[in-house]
Amino acid sequence: MAKVDYKELKKNGFIPQAQKDNFSLRVNIVGGHIKADQLLKVSEVAKKYGKDYVHMTSRQSIEIPFIKLEDIEAVKAELAKAGLEPSACGAAVRTITACHGDSICSNGLMDSTALAYEFDSKYHGKQLPHKFKIGITACPNNCLKAEENDLGVKGAMKPEWEEGSCTFCGLCSKVCRRKAITVDRNKKKFVYEQSNCNNCGRCVKGCPTKALKGTKGFIVYFGGLFGNRIATAKQLLPIVFSTEELFKIVDITLKFYEKHAKQGERFRNTVDRVGWDLLEKEFENIRS
Repeated sequence: MAKVDYKELKKNGFIPQAQKDNFSLRVNIVGGHIKADQLLKVSEVAKKYGKDYVHMTSRQSIEIPFIKLEDIEAVKAELAKAGLEPSACGAAVRTITACHGDSICSNGLMDSTALAYEFDSKYHGKQLPHKFKIGITACPNNCLKAEENDLGVKGAMKPEWEEGSCTFCGLCSKVCRRKAITVDRNKKKFVYEQSNCNNCGRCVKGCPTKALKGTKGFIVYFGGLFGNRIATAKQLLPIVFSTEELFKIVDITLKFYEKHAKQGERFRNTVDRVGWDLLEKEFENIRS
């Protein structure tokens, strides 16, 4: 009998269980988005090859436990019929997580599902010194907790005020949760404190005269951890306004990790060891 490469099986989504030659199959689901027919296929596989149940992971994936070693190829073939495949595990870019985004949520500032699919196509499964988690959240409500990820992306909006259209009604000030805007209707005075703003866009959406315009973009966070060590990711750059620039930043980050990390070292630990200034220096010419 051929020797079983358990490490390779885990790398390709079949995680060894406590029970010998049983595996929990992690299905690759991008941004928590799965079609109804695909759910039916997952159900079929769980009934036929598992124990008639699935496990919902903390990162929006589905695991099918109790897949037998001898059924692995058959399970992969069945999933492929529905356009599904096992997720990458081990030292690689893991499943891309995302919230609904502006296609569903009224607070959303970007289509996070569409961006998750772009990230999945470009980065999912990329081999690295250790696992690398990417999370995308469409606004500062932060449902996907961008700061917990190795690299997190948060939707943002930069407000811009047009005095000629403003009636100084003060509604923007009322909806601002961060007290970044104050309005004096009698003195016709509008004050915006950028340092207090979290770029949520509530003022722009709430302005009845469109005196506040907004430019949508992304805030990128680096080095979050939420496992054996807990660390909040850092924002090293101002708002990014194009996906092209965003992808450049991700590419630079992953290359930095590959270059400087020790095998088995998480990204945050690498940057802490070699210095955050070294990572920041990599982004100096990003906008040139």
